[in-house]
Amino acid sequence: MDISVLDHEKVLSMLPDRPNDSHKGSFGKILLLCGSRGFTGAAAFAAMGALRSGAGLVYMAVPESIYEIEAVKLTEPVIFPVEDCNGTYAVSAASQIEKLLPGKDVVLIGPGIGQSDGAVAVVRTVLELHTGPVVVDADGINVLSAHKDILRGRTSPTILTPHDGEFRRFGGDLTDNRIRSAMEMAKQNSCIVLLKGHRTIITDGIRCFCNPTGNPGMATGGSGDVLSGIITSLLGQGLPPLEAAACGAWLHGAAGDICAKEIGQYGMLPSDMITVLPRLMK
Repeated sequence: MDISVLDHEKVLSMLPDRPNDSHKGSFGKILLLCGSRGFTGAAAFAAMGALRSGAGLVYMAVPESIYEIEAVKLTEPVIFPVEDCNGTYAVSAASQIEKLLPGKDVVLIGPGIGQSDGAVAVVRTVLELHTGPVVVDADGINVLSAHKDILRGRTSPTILTPHDGEFRRFGGDLTDNRIRSAMEMAKQNSCIVLLKGHRTIITDGIRCFCNPTGNPGMATGGSGDVLSGIITSLLGQGLPPLEAAACGAWLHGAAGDICAKEIGQYGMLPSDMITVLPRLMK
């Protein structure tokens, strides 16, 4: 079993160079499909995690009923309102999102989208039609757990980022060895699995990283959305999928460790992690 442990030096060595003649398109065009009524923070945290980790162009497509909220929260991303049903994506939104896929390097889907018929339609559209990497988080994983057929035949990289509950709902067994369980899920579904928790596991079924950073203060709503945004950003900047997921986990945890030291575990917030993240990428 090939298991690697990252440190700051290794992470910095894998981050892409930023040449002097770069432009905003040089560092990835990413599309985020996140949020619903009552879960507007999920979209904002994912977007800011992506932006603070170096993404060049961030696009978001959100249900129309939360568009104005996200437009006030966020000034940097390009935000598109799509058709809405009861505060989440309508089934008809899938055709609108299909038109946004061309030219995007990476897509993130899942944080805060719910598990409606519209969410299922959007997840299916992205995984069947997008030819680049896709990061599936949170509700996106819950949708896939009941529709695993969506992954069949997909040839482009897919990264799943479950916590223990999502991992079990997807069919994973955590009664034995977490590393073996994560590797088995990755093999069975031809994807990369980032199993969150103490010593997060990142694997493609063959290679495996174990993340040493992070602390209990990060166990708060929104933290995982920041992580998914970071991973999507790194993919857009050209990191290979397994390395992007592993570096994202390390950076996310290390940002949390800085916050725990400076603020304390009880009061630290996902927004604090976003603020300190750039210190780790100099």
